Amino acid sequence: MKSHLNVEKIREDFPQLKTQVNDKPLVYLDNAATTLKPQVVIDAMTKHLSFDVSNVHRGIHTLSEMGTRQFEETRIAVQKLINARHDFEVIYTKGTTDSLNLLANSFGDKYLSAGDEILLSEMEHHSNIVPWQMIAEKKGAKIIVLPIDDNGEISLEDFKKFLSNKTKIISIVHTSNTLGTTNPVKEMTKLAHAAGAKICIDAAQSIAHMKVDVQDLDCDFMVFSAHKMYGPNGLGFLYGKEELLNEMPPYQGGGSMISEVRFEKTTYHNLPNKFEAGTPAIAEVIAFKAAIDYVQKIGLDNIALYEHELLEYATSEIKKISGVRLIGTAKNKAGVLAFVIEGVHPQDLGTILDKQGVAIRTGHHCCQPLHRRYGVTATARASFSFYNTAHDVDVFIAAIKKAKEFLL
Repeated sequence: MKSHLNVEKIREDFPQLKTQVNDKPLVYLDNAATTLKPQVVIDAMTKHLSFDVSNVHRGIHTLSEMGTRQFEETRIAVQKLINARHDFEVIYTKGTTDSLNLLANSFGDKYLSAGDEILLSEMEHHSNIVPWQMIAEKKGAKIIVLPIDDNGEISLEDFKKFLSNKTKIISIVHTSNTLGTTNPVKEMTKLAHAAGAKICIDAAQSIAHMKVDVQDLDCDFMVFSAHKMYGPNGLGFLYGKEELLNEMPPYQGGGSMISEVRFEKTTYHNLPNKFEAGTPAIAEVIAFKAAIDYVQKIGLDNIALYEHELLEYATSEIKKISGVRLIGTAKNKAGVLAFVIEGVHPQDLGTILDKQGVAIRTGHHCCQPLHRRYGVTATARASFSFYNTAHDVDVFIAAIKKAKEFLL
């Protein structure tokens, strides 16, 4: 496999890749769950916690002003990353799940009425199902489920058929965390708007692996997490178009999100503060800018090309193993391989691979409806990043063969 990146040099930036698991060199293939952290992110967080601790937006002293500046520099970096029109269209949250809960409650409270429809797909993560179910029950709206085919793809013709004048919002995953399918969200957005509906793109699995441009997509909302893009945990983002965010009510109340508080009535701050109640994850926000800078220095186009070649190699090798069934064979796929092996429980497979230093994910990956669609309760999943190598794939494949010999 020909590399478009200096992967060995990149690997030196990730200290965890130097560790051993069960006396074996770590082969980390659980990137869809969370990514490892480069030293620059660790250093940025350590520096803030060691020398620069202060609250933001509250003080006139030097540390507070410096922290506030760095805190907002990250917002501008995210704005540029996704090409939002304004930095205040980027809202800090606790993660993708928190962003979707904010959206479902705030948008839903403003716009949903009895009989309205919320369109989701069969491949959605639980975090893009349950919040919409909760608001639908509260408002008397209805969840409509868009089917996928056996390859794990959504037909645009089906998508058109499921749109109606009752459709108020579509919330759709950009790249599936289980199938690896990358959906045609730009075309879906055009169709949604033509039907008078708004659309949210769940970019948790795409943001670190390809360029994402919200103005080009013209999506109304987008959500994603820092920890999926080599950044800290506990930090996420909601992008929304200015006019929609301005119309939506706050999701939580508290400090920072207010303009003036009286017992008779409280008035709310402008964007983005209106949706950012309380003390935020300051160190995490500041450190995430280092993650963005790191990824952009490598280049998202370069990352996408390399990871695609790695996926192709892994797919060709795993297909050579008898009894393997791949779950998700879409033409447009990101670096995720979900599979089952005849006669082998995924949990048993994952345990034996772990003994060989190979970290994969087993279970339903927070996609129980999707697994029911394929007639399985669980899958094994290997997911790739730009610090993975062909050698990682070879160790992974060899570990599967060894596990099969032991279990069958």
